[in-house]
Amino acid sequence: MNHNSAQLTRSERNERGRNEKIVLCQPKQPLSVSHCLATRGMAELLRLLLRVSEKAANVARVCRQEAPLFELLVQEKTGEDKNKKFVQDFKTLADVVIQEMIKHDVGAQFPELKGFIHGEESNKFENGLGESITVTVCETEEETAALLATVLDGDRTAAALLATAIHQDLQLVDQAAESLELPLRPHELGIWIDPIDATSQYIEGREEKVPEGELCTSGLQCALVLIGAYHRATGEPVMGVINQPFAHRDSSDQRWRGQHFWGVSCGTISASSLPRPPGHPGRDREPLLVLSASEKQAVKDALSGSRLTYASGAGYKILCVALGLADAYVVSEGSTFKWDSCAPHALLRALGGGAADLAACLGACPEDGGHPPELTYHQPRPGCQGAERWANHGGMVAYLEPRRLMGVIGALQGKI
Repeated sequence: MNHNSAQLTRSERNERGRNEKIVLCQPKQPLSVSHCLATRGMAELLRLLLRVSEKAANVARVCRQEAPLFELLVQEKTGEDKNKKFVQDFKTLADVVIQEMIKHDVGAQFPELKGFIHGEESNKFENGLGESITVTVCETEEETAALLATVLDGDRTAAALLATAIHQDLQLVDQAAESLELPLRPHELGIWIDPIDATSQYIEGREEKVPEGELCTSGLQCALVLIGAYHRATGEPVMGVINQPFAHRDSSDQRWRGQHFWGVSCGTISASSLPRPPGHPGRDREPLLVLSASEKQAVKDALSGSRLTYASGAGYKILCVALGLADAYVVSEGSTFKWDSCAPHALLRALGGGAADLAACLGACPEDGGHPPELTYHQPRPGCQGAERWANHGGMVAYLEPRRLMGVIGALQGKI
């Protein structure tokens, strides 16, 4: 590939998500005291989201690495456990525990966000005894373990391991994030959480070996923790944190290690843990588009003038665009949701790209001009129930360069 990121080694890409310098457009006028307090609050929110994403990644790794929890996951693969419904619930329990932990920690430090922290999962479960239990994070590790034991049919060992990971005080230091200032207040925001995107890949637990500079098509590497913040009034994504719990294995102990990325796009300020992709003379080459393997054949045929590749996880596919491993991600139907796209959309915006509503783009007149219709995150779709209220019903094109978006729209116009 000709992309700059594709030429980096894996270790260099790992570091790129941590310590890159950022360029900020700072306001020219002196800031008021209230404005300074607001910018500090936003910087603290970003640092908090980074910390809770690392806690979430650790919980995800604990559930895969610790034998009592891993055995429950393996039982789902075999389907031989008598309490089949319970085992299926446990798969969701890993997601919900992470989601509730993030809600708890963010709400504790920023009470003004309570009621505006949304996640993919319901936190109600029915255990093997038919009891309905609401999963929450309690004030102490012991109380959380006791609650989890009731969900896990009395498995106190598994409950204790999970509770320890939930209450562990992990720190994640990102020098670029430490120096960030933003002209927003936390009470202007809402948050979307996808605790484990690509859950099926997480449960299956495969490790995919890929050459340097190429994306993974499936496997644990596709499972991500996604936390995105949006503006309540406009629905614009303004802050995104992505944590990849299973980025690579440590050769010394064979345990998984993770990496994180973040991006902020707010008015004239754009900042990211990733560098802005530079222009390249070879950019006119045939673009690489990433799709879902289940994408409609009519879409694949219409895009056959480009190179096509496939990968698992909506969040991972958008991240691949941000990393320069693909030129665009195309999905034609409403199979992705706000929690999938909010965080990586904010990262793309910080890098000069975006995530456009495909149907709206196809329906726009060529002479309309202006900015492409971007996905928004603040309003449910009228007439829909449950999760469908928050689907990206028009499909999506995630891109870094606007001309890649225009190329996709041109190829699909009149074809779907």
